[in-house]
Amino acid sequence: MKRVPSGIIPVISVDRKSADALYQQIYDAYRGAIVGRTLRPGQRVPSTRMLADELGISRIPILNAYSQLLAEGYFESRVGSGTVVSRSLPDQTPAPHVRSARPEKSKPEARRISKRTTSVDKNVPWRRGWGPFGVSQVAFEHFPFPVWNRLITRQSRHSYAKSMDYGDPLGLRKLRTAIANYVRTARGVRCEDEQIMIVSGSQQALEITTRVLLDPGDSVWMEDPGYRFAYRVFGFHGCKVVPVPVDHEGLNVAAGIRSARQARAALVTPSHQYPLGVTMSASRRLQLLAWAEQAGSWIIEDDYDSEYRYESMPIASLQGLDHHARVIYIGTFSKVMFPSLRLGYIVLPVDLVEAFHAVRLSMDIGPSHFFQAVLADFIGEGHFSRHIRRMRVVYGERRSALIESIRKEFGSEAEVTGGQAGMHLSMALTGIRDREIALRAADENLWLVPLSSSYLTKPQRPGFILGFGSTSAEQMPAAVRKMSALIR
Repeated sequence: MKRVPSGIIPVISVDRKSADALYQQIYDAYRGAIVGRTLRPGQRVPSTRMLADELGISRIPILNAYSQLLAEGYFESRVGSGTVVSRSLPDQTPAPHVRSARPEKSKPEARRISKRTTSVDKNVPWRRGWGPFGVSQVAFEHFPFPVWNRLITRQSRHSYAKSMDYGDPLGLRKLRTAIANYVRTARGVRCEDEQIMIVSGSQQALEITTRVLLDPGDSVWMEDPGYRFAYRVFGFHGCKVVPVPVDHEGLNVAAGIRSARQARAALVTPSHQYPLGVTMSASRRLQLLAWAEQAGSWIIEDDYDSEYRYESMPIASLQGLDHHARVIYIGTFSKVMFPSLRLGYIVLPVDLVEAFHAVRLSMDIGPSHFFQAVLADFIGEGHFSRHIRRMRVVYGERRSALIESIRKEFGSEAEVTGGQAGMHLSMALTGIRDREIALRAADENLWLVPLSSSYLTKPQRPGFILGFGSTSAEQMPAAVRKMSALIR
């Protein structure tokens, strides 16, 4: 016998002392919910027996109310399929006597929100779609789905009661151990698993780190050009962002010292700077570490896509050079796995673990258990390392195809930087309005992030940040020609 799925029980209250009959109260409640769009066309309603049990009344008034709603066309019913809100109702049912759940439009000054919210860029269509040059996009077609699905199935079959409870706010110990082993070996990070905190990505890692380390009014060095979302995080917490220029050696530490010697922290992407893609030189790394030690400041190292290098071996982390525990190291699986996994990690100095633990508890208590366990198996059984090796070849081919196509279409007009590593490169062009072009490109399914949007100070160099993760080497020439036509 086919089992009909149960409908969600709506909020219905019955008053036995009311002058209205019980069936009338139930009818009015359903009709109001449908007219007011709380219940939508096609949505299943609970059986009369289930609703009677929930309300603690006889089925008779519920049967009468349902019959009336069916007769008037608010409900429809099919044998074996249960009862649903009528699909033939118009999308916008008039509701003269029912208040909508949506607030009426009003003047901006009538509905106050925080000033922090109004300062956020909202018109960024180049970050919303899927297609050539999307910076955050990966080659999903090369992901080992059979292996991943097998691990998910195995984890589902072996779930246990304790895994349903709140977990450790720092994250699943098995995954923390796997990450510690990985970053020690592949990234030269100095840590033990007790220093790892699992987060939902690098953005949350930065949010937690800011809450722990910084107070309103503290100065923070940021690379210029740099990661705009990080700028927003610091701004939300009332920090003063100090733009520090980036050149071919990475962050200009001497310029940062001249601007704000006593800055509380510095955010850097030393292995593959965002967006220019340069690698911080050894001398600059040592200068930065020396400054942090002398000033008693913190270095936040965002190592977001360092696994992929195409002309040399991966560069060791800045944290691995730190002998005074001044570096907070942030990593993410969004680029090497897939973005919707929403898993990243922070490597913490030992004496800060307790503080990070306390702040994490005040935010979201802890990360979800299930996919942590799946990812721990994926890493522990060697699938992760194999996947990185395969993708390094795939992305290397796509990166070469993109650089070759740019040179063919633009020649010496375009200056390409950052193609030695990562999953994006930067293309600088003179005499263009990159934001306007990026807006038009989004309508053509090209996702060009304007380079000028990454600058905190002027002059803002025009150009584009081009991801090559989601476009095959064969498709790349056509995509670049399409981009060239838009620019010209």
